[in-house]
Amino acid sequence: MLDAALKNQLHAYFERIVHPIELVASLDDGEKSREMLALLEDVAAQSPKITLNRNGADARKPSFAIKRAGTDVGVAFAGLPMGHEFNSLILALLQVGGHPPKESAETIKQIEAVEGDYHFETYFSLSCQNCPDVVQALNLISVINPRIRHTAIDGALFQDEVEARKVLAVPAVFLNGELFAQGRMGLEQLLAKIDTGASLRAAEKLKDKPPFDVLVVGGGPAGAAAAIYAARKGINTGVVAERFGGQVLDTMGIENFISVQHTEGPKLAASLEAHVKEYDVDIMNLQTATELVPASQPGDLTQVKLASGVTLSARTVILSTGARWRQMNVPGEQDYRNKGVAYCPHCDGPLFKGKRVAVIGGGNSGVEAAIDLAGLVAHVTLIEFDGQLRADAVLQDKLRSLSNVRIVVSAQTTEVHGDGDKVNGLSYKDRATGAHHRVDLEGVFVQIGLVPNTEWLKGAINLSPRGEIEIDSRGETSAYGVFAAGDATTTPYKQIIIAMGGGATAALSAFDCLIRQAPPATSQAA
Repeated sequence: MLDAALKNQLHAYFERIVHPIELVASLDDGEKSREMLALLEDVAAQSPKITLNRNGADARKPSFAIKRAGTDVGVAFAGLPMGHEFNSLILALLQVGGHPPKESAETIKQIEAVEGDYHFETYFSLSCQNCPDVVQALNLISVINPRIRHTAIDGALFQDEVEARKVLAVPAVFLNGELFAQGRMGLEQLLAKIDTGASLRAAEKLKDKPPFDVLVVGGGPAGAAAAIYAARKGINTGVVAERFGGQVLDTMGIENFISVQHTEGPKLAASLEAHVKEYDVDIMNLQTATELVPASQPGDLTQVKLASGVTLSARTVILSTGARWRQMNVPGEQDYRNKGVAYCPHCDGPLFKGKRVAVIGGGNSGVEAAIDLAGLVAHVTLIEFDGQLRADAVLQDKLRSLSNVRIVVSAQTTEVHGDGDKVNGLSYKDRATGAHHRVDLEGVFVQIGLVPNTEWLKGAINLSPRGEIEIDSRGETSAYGVFAAGDATTTPYKQIIIAMGGGATAALSAFDCLIRQAPPATSQAA
């Protein structure tokens, strides 16, 4: 199952195992059970502290539990944790085996303090780059606090459960049998949902912070670059973000990041955060900015108000709030979001195996999505508003070569239909004739570009008609001491490397602004 090089790597990793662990496999006579047994035999052979028990009695087959001998510590996987989840398996083995996690003592203490009995079940797909964060976070939580149990389930392998629980988007997390959360969530976010007092405690910590020299709003590539460049100037730097990494976390393959031939969004996001943490930067995660109050005159402080009720102040502010998927804004889209309406074909595509889907959008992202999905689903209908596809010619040629794809241009999507539980159709209008058509299907993947996260800035600074922050060549906005960078701005090309350059420019401009202004009055900092 595993090649010799990988076995050698695992053998070295497993030397870190402290406590004996047992793999308890629940198998049947199917092909996937034989594959699982081969995987577990290879894993167990790499350490004398790992034993394999083939006599598990779990109702899900194939599945296996990883248990610390003589304790209640353990996690479980239903299906083969390969693909993006292979790292989840390795981490689970090490953590159940007693290898200490990298999380802070404060986070571990918070997990240990959670009271009550919790049984989490996470449905994932092997092609989902958003799923490992959720699986690994809940695995770690369950290892630290044995009253919290977790099973990670391959939704493509357990289709009956997926159908019964109406799971049409992953990751999907169930708690004690009820839907708890969907979409990418890190350890901090999950803990905030489990530990309901966490957000109040976080707000208490923020409310008395002194003014920053530079406050970066947003934790994507632009925000990370701005924070690093600012911190390297030796000035008091803070980053406030809803989730560190931003939209990069939802990006699959990255092959145009100069000097790095290939990487993936979550991996790059983790590297960005690690790099920022090399410096004395105050990272305030899980915080949503709701209002910007620019300085009334040069030298005064700019304020950023948060959804938690806290107001942060700074001598300069860098806005790098990025963008999000643009929605169709048609009837039924919100009603059936995560019930057949999806925005990530890599994550959710495997859940639609053998079904009919539509892709909305004929640009590169839409055509790439249609090509990927065509290998999984029964049929793809690609709908484009324009009179022709806008994707690169090579992608269009590939798309047209596929027998299970239909292309519809000059078409305006008008409604998503469903039965109350899930999508069952889509309507569009032929823009040339005015005729209305309905397509019967089970999934709709929306790929029509991005919209900047700037609604909260209206009235505070100048925005373009598209809602983008207007900036000059130095990253300056219309407000004194406020700079901006990345996909939320009028910078014409929305690329990771360009956002990083913009973040660096904004930080250097902010520093230039700081050295030319007098320190704020003591009364303002109080």
